[in-house]
Amino acid sequence: MGMPAREDERYTWDDYRSWDDKGRWEIIDGQVHAMSPAPSTRHQKIASRLTRSLEEHFDGKVCEVYPAPVDVKLSNRDMVQPDLVVVCDDKRILPTHIDGPPTLVIEILSPSTALYDRTKKLDLYARSGVKEVWLVTPYPSCIEVYLLDGDTYRFMHACGKDESFRSPSFPDLTLDLLHLFDFPLQPGEQIQRVKESHPPYAPRKAE
Repeated sequence: MGMPAREDERYTWDDYRSWDDKGRWEIIDGQVHAMSPAPSTRHQKIASRLTRSLEEHFDGKVCEVYPAPVDVKLSNRDMVQPDLVVVCDDKRILPTHIDGPPTLVIEILSPSTALYDRTKKLDLYARSGVKEVWLVTPYPSCIEVYLLDGDTYRFMHACGKDESFRSPSFPDLTLDLLHLFDFPLQPGEQIQRVKESHPPYAPRKAE
């Protein structure tokens, strides 16, 4: 079977496994979504550094780290390829794919995927029981941490490159955010930051 025929047609995991097309696809609620073009070098650098840090942390422990591309089957009509997953149940790790929700999913956002990741995929992860999700914005550099609370996510905290990172699921996990987000800025990449200061008011007159 070749690539999906129509955008409005519903597909399953078995359909996906039969495709001989070389493109990358995700399926959410039976609808096919074409993955964006190859990610930027900045995206890949962050992914590589996160993978290395997580593999060092989980070395010798029960959890396993899998960077993209890896198929994660969440139901017969839901299959995604997150940027990174941490799986702490070895029964979910099959030779061909991850079968069921990982403990942690990490998505590195880009302008072309940010809305999709924040809406369709975040909702899918909650419905599927993914315990924790990180949304990583390369620039302005930030990691947002979400923890599953019932059938939705509770925002836990966000941190930039100069702040401390914490994971509610893995409290002993540390990340060097200065190193993670250490990359040169592109021409014109300047953002006005909010700073503490005093307002330019005139001193009060003595009464």
